[in-house]
Amino acid sequence: MGEVTVPRKLWEHPSPESTQMGRFRTALEISRGVKFKSFHELYLYSIRNRPEFWEFCWRYFKIIHEGTYGSVVDESARMDSVPGWFTGVKVNFAENLLFSRRLGDTTGKEDTKVAITEIREGGLNEAVHLTWGKLRSRTGLLIQAMKASGVVRGDRIAVCASNSIDTLLVFLASTALGAIFSSSSTDMGVKGVLDRLLQIKPRWLFMDDFAVYNGKKIDLRPKIKEIVAGIRSIREFQGVVSQPRAPSEPADIRDIPRVETLSNFLSKAKGRDHLEFERVDFRDPFLVVYSSGTTGKPKCIVHSVGGVLLNSHKEGSLHTELGPQSTACQYTTTGWIMYLSAIQTLLFGSRVILYDGSPFIPDVRVLVEIVAQEKVTHLGISPRWLHELQQATIRPREVADLSSLQVVTSTGMVLRDELFEWFYDEGFPAHVRLNNISGGTDLAGCFGIGNSLSALYVGGCAGCSLGVPVEVFDATIEGGNGAKGVPVEEGVPGELVATSAFPNMPTQFWGDANGKKYHSAYFERFDNVWTHGDFVSIHPITKQLVFHGRADGVLNPSGVRFGSAEIYRVIEGQFAQEIADSICVGQRRPSDTDEQVLLFLMMRGGVSFTNELVDRVKNAIRSELSARHVPMYIFETPEIPLGTDGMVDQTTVNLKKVELPVKQIVSGKRVQPSGTLLNPGSLDYYYRFVEIEKRESKL
Repeated sequence: MGEVTVPRKLWEHPSPESTQMGRFRTALEISRGVKFKSFHELYLYSIRNRPEFWEFCWRYFKIIHEGTYGSVVDESARMDSVPGWFTGVKVNFAENLLFSRRLGDTTGKEDTKVAITEIREGGLNEAVHLTWGKLRSRTGLLIQAMKASGVVRGDRIAVCASNSIDTLLVFLASTALGAIFSSSSTDMGVKGVLDRLLQIKPRWLFMDDFAVYNGKKIDLRPKIKEIVAGIRSIREFQGVVSQPRAPSEPADIRDIPRVETLSNFLSKAKGRDHLEFERVDFRDPFLVVYSSGTTGKPKCIVHSVGGVLLNSHKEGSLHTELGPQSTACQYTTTGWIMYLSAIQTLLFGSRVILYDGSPFIPDVRVLVEIVAQEKVTHLGISPRWLHELQQATIRPREVADLSSLQVVTSTGMVLRDELFEWFYDEGFPAHVRLNNISGGTDLAGCFGIGNSLSALYVGGCAGCSLGVPVEVFDATIEGGNGAKGVPVEEGVPGELVATSAFPNMPTQFWGDANGKKYHSAYFERFDNVWTHGDFVSIHPITKQLVFHGRADGVLNPSGVRFGSAEIYRVIEGQFAQEIADSICVGQRRPSDTDEQVLLFLMMRGGVSFTNELVDRVKNAIRSELSARHVPMYIFETPEIPLGTDGMVDQTTVNLKKVELPVKQIVSGKRVQPSGTLLNPGSLDYYYRFVEIEKRESKL
């Protein structure tokens, strides 16, 4: 493997023992009579002693519940059987969000403290604040209205709405009653929304009447009408509740069938606003989230109330250091898994900032200004946002008072090394911890995440999430039919896998009666091992989990394997003024004996695609990476295919380019675009590259 170098150290906590992770480690050491010299030793204990570790977490976090459990988990059960955890325990997600911030104190002494602050695009000085008392009261009113409208345990309640107080109340009221919540963002196309709703068959859909984004007001009533027409045949469906984006001016929805206003729906409560919580089994469903579905209908991933609740406590309290004095702002839409991350911050008594709108209106500094104005301690963004700040030569620490800021969490795509260094050299105060995380929708949590006990080095995630057994398997093994995976040495890239069960594994896919889709998604490649789809390595010394890209973005020319993210780092680092975006895929047609790499560049306005630019790109990749990384072909493209997970347009911070359908197209397949593609028409352009030899002369 050659000589191992240690990346540059960027941050270290001055008093790790005083942190929440530090206090947890001490408590576990005392309880178990052990000693952990490092976070990595603590992590190894957590995965080698899973029942003991998770039982300690259960007691440590004092989750509101009833009932008792006989065992934590059946250690003899196969991972792919999706074993149950804490059987016999009953919990409610909303109850824990609204009350467990005081570790079980439900007396309501802090009802006057602000719980939620809503800020809309262009309204930085018009923030709306909601106290804990008002949050409970308004949740109670919606609970009673839902009950009067027939909502019972197990019903599906869907939203297609903005990141607002109204949407949060739907989440709280739904889960309080034991219903199952599902959300989509308003930017998603009608087909994408229907691809979700037709599978889960909701009783009610709550939908905004208007959206505001990028300075534009968008009338959503035509979309509501199409969605109602698309789901009217569902027996369970009772109607749409129209949420007014401007409460003083609700839209006229009288000509849309099966739609009523939010005020009319709430009137069914007849003024009653008392809270009720249906405690359900630890394993019972409370949330449906969705795979990207870039080449077909999205998979409906069902998460258990107890699994997510326990893991959220572990990640939020220990890995992210959230508490009653925290103020958190996660930039997200309701269609992304980070929406759950944003609102579950209430578990810790933290104040939550809900921001709805573009992160670039009136300019790219708006989120920085929110941090300063609201004294945000925990900010959640993506590498794209950091990239935009860097390109605009904006140094947040020089334009705003960021003394309150403690942690900046980054996720959504690979964070390139140069942005790690820019963050500390130019961007943010030295005391702030950059918490690079990766995991996602499938587990409603993380595989890779930061912690306050480890130093932060350039690249990857600081470590793995406690209690989640992560390994790296040889990616050259095709697998399938009970094939055994082979671990690789630390430092060698391979497939990210989980080798034994963890509480926040999804319990099922909705509508997947025999479990075949679930098994195919995670357990088809290696026997009894969860294959996640990321191409990663573990640093032998620092134990960082380094992400090289998605596994379906792994490039394999002449047996040399590397991630497309490595190419993107070079493009973004050296050509950001000329190239707006890029997509890099492998081409292997049925007649090909080897894979060749294709790189497509989308130029910035006013910049020409030339042979000279192609040469410079190739030389940069050769210099920064190696000659083996240089693409065989480089072409211009007018548009990059984008998925709609957490985004609205190409400039938004949660940009996710979609490689798989492009790879399939240039390899000779016909692809049916999914409704979750933001710009499905963009795929048409790539069919011309199947017979790529005919276009070689254009290089």
